[in-house]
Amino acid sequence: MINLDILNLSLSHRHCSDLRGLLTAVNCGNVKWGNTMQVASTVAKVLALIVIIIAGMVKLCQGYTTNFENSFEDSNLNAGDVALALYSALYSYSGWDTLNFVTEELKNPERNLPLSIAISIPLVTVIYVLTNVAYYTVLDLNTVLDSEAVAVTFADEILGYARWLIPISVAMSCYGGLNASLIAVSRLYFVGSREGHLPTVLCMIHVNTCTPIPALIFSGGMSLIYLVVEDVFQLINYFSFNYWLFIGLSIVSQIYLRFKFPDMPRPVKLSLFFPITFCLCTVFLVVVPLYSDTINTMVGIAIALSGVPAYYLCIYLPPDRQPKCLQKLLGFLTLNVQKLCLCCAVDSEDRKEM
Repeated sequence: MINLDILNLSLSHRHCSDLRGLLTAVNCGNVKWGNTMQVASTVAKVLALIVIIIAGMVKLCQGYTTNFENSFEDSNLNAGDVALALYSALYSYSGWDTLNFVTEELKNPERNLPLSIAISIPLVTVIYVLTNVAYYTVLDLNTVLDSEAVAVTFADEILGYARWLIPISVAMSCYGGLNASLIAVSRLYFVGSREGHLPTVLCMIHVNTCTPIPALIFSGGMSLIYLVVEDVFQLINYFSFNYWLFIGLSIVSQIYLRFKFPDMPRPVKLSLFFPITFCLCTVFLVVVPLYSDTINTMVGIAIALSGVPAYYLCIYLPPDRQPKCLQKLLGFLTLNVQKLCLCCAVDSEDRKEM
């Protein structure tokens, strides 16, 4: 499940909301429907990128190298700007993390999870680099910056009558990226609720299809709220600060557990060099933007902290100390979601039996 967003397309808020609603309905209907859509969109994206790479390499072999002259002239090497640029770049590679959220649905995850990541990340990196080489072989820097969908502009310039294939692939790329995030985030809410970190209503599954319908609907609803932010790059900056902060904290906790409980069973083992290096990179991605983009970073912190009162009231406080109105609201939601979605709650013991 790799986030191949190098075919990025700028969609209107209305189209995004409609698309999100459609994908939520598909994933609520059946787990296999969502997985099939993900495979189909990934195949379409990869084939489109291969077409772009081949077309670009042909032009490069023909001597079209003008756009590579003085490529890095007047580059901005400010650490803060580099960190913010990495936010957008690393967002395109976020599939390595997305796969971790569906570990429980993998067959033989001890083998297949690290194997899939080890194969996919180098493969996607090579595809991305070659795709960008193809883009800059045909398009100059200003054209790339002004284009809303670089792949479509590239196709208009070079593919002739076959250019109509690329917009379709771009659209499928958008479907795949949204579908992957919907699958992953809904599982995050589901497991968090099952382990007691979120309200019980989110750990319910359909009695027949076993799809986490409440978590899927909640994930879709939250994404619609974020559409209030019109600038997608600003939204990425909000998201990425919190993303890398909590990813870094997660890796630090793994290092701590390695020393605190050295004999704990570990299905996947790595040298400490990798998590320590990763933590140092996350420190750069988190600390530097605090100085270079303070306002947006503070907004990201505020978004993260907004969950504290909700956690305190709904989870941390025992039921007898919660406000009566909140108890009634949670009970009302839980009961009616069960009836409306034909769902039942799942706990850790039930999951082990499944």
